[in-house]
Amino acid sequence: MSGQNATGAGTPIVIPFKYCTNDLCPFDRSFYQYRIDLAPNAAFAALFGLSLLGFAGVYAFTRRGGVFLVAMALGLVSEIVGYAGRIMSWQNQWSENGFLMQICCLTIAPAFLAAGIYLCIRRIVFAFGPENSRIPPKFYTRIFIPCDIISLILQAAGGGLASAAFHTGKSTTKGDNIMIAGLAFQVFTLLVFIVLCGDFFLNVRRRHRALGSAALDQDPAMVAIRRSWMFKGFLAALTLSTVCIFWRSVFRVAELSHGWTSDLMGRQDLFVGFEGVMITVAVWALNIFHPSLCFGELMDRKFGGGDSTNDSDKVRVDKDQFEMLPGTKPSTAVSSANVSDIERGQ
Repeated sequence: MSGQNATGAGTPIVIPFKYCTNDLCPFDRSFYQYRIDLAPNAAFAALFGLSLLGFAGVYAFTRRGGVFLVAMALGLVSEIVGYAGRIMSWQNQWSENGFLMQICCLTIAPAFLAAGIYLCIRRIVFAFGPENSRIPPKFYTRIFIPCDIISLILQAAGGGLASAAFHTGKSTTKGDNIMIAGLAFQVFTLLVFIVLCGDFFLNVRRRHRALGSAALDQDPAMVAIRRSWMFKGFLAALTLSTVCIFWRSVFRVAELSHGWTSDLMGRQDLFVGFEGVMITVAVWALNIFHPSLCFGELMDRKFGGGDSTNDSDKVRVDKDQFEMLPGTKPSTAVSSANVSDIERGQ
C-alpha cells in the first residue's frame, strides 16, 4: 500500500500506510474503503455466539447429531473470529491482522455450515422414501461432503497464500484466484444440491398424486415424523438456510473477483446485508428447527444398506404395484386404513 495524504497546517503530508491510524488518514484509503460500523459487527458476533451455545445446548440435552454439531460449530467459530477481526479493525482500520482475520475466516465459514446442511438431506430422503430419489440416499453425503471439503481446502489455501503475499508486500493475485475458485466450486456444488433436492420433492409430489400414501415410506416412525409440524418447519428452515448460504456465496465470488479494493468490497451496506444477515438467518433457522429435535431418535438411526429405511419393514413401491424385497415382511404396526387416514391429514 502506498502512503496516505493527510493535512497539516494547510500542507499535504504523506504518511506511510503502515503508520496510518483512524486519526491521521482518510477511511476510504484504509483496507475497508469505509468507516467500519461497530454496532452490526458486534451484533453479528454476539448472535453467532448465542447460536453456537444453542447448538451445543441441544446436543447436551439430546445427545444426538454429534457430526452435525461439529460442522455447525466450526462454521460459527469461524464467523465469530471473523467478526472479532472486524471489531479489531474498527479500532485501527490500517492494521492488517484484523483485516486478514476477517477476510479468511468469513470466507471459509459457510463451507462448514453447508456441510451441516448436506448431512441432513439423507434423513429427509429416508423420511419420504428412497424410491422418490434419483440417487441412493447414501450418495448425498458421499458426493457433497467431499465436494465441500475440496471447496474448503481451496478457499483456505488461497486465503493463506493471499495473506502471506499481502504480509510481504507481494501480489495477492494467485491466492485470490485460488480462493475464488474454491468459492465458485462451492456455488456450483450448492446449485447441484438445490437442483437434486428440488427434483426429489417434485418426484415425491408427483408419485403421491399418482399412488397416494403408497408412494411414501410406510414405517410408522416415518409417518409420524412427516405429520409433525416440527418436521415441516425443519424442511422450510433447511430450504431457507440453503438459499441464504447460496446467495451469500454468489455475492462473495462477485465481491472478491475484482480484488480486495473492488467497488463491492467498499460497500459496507452490501456486506452487512448479503454476508452478515444471510448467514445469521441461515444458522438461526436451524437453531429454531434443530434436526435433532425434529427427527428425534431417528437423527442417529443407522439406516440399513444405505438404500432402505428399515431392512425388516422395507416396501418398494413400483408405479402400479407393491414389490416385496427378498427377506422382508410388511409392518404390522398400523393398518393400511390407518396409514391412509394419516397420509390424508398431511
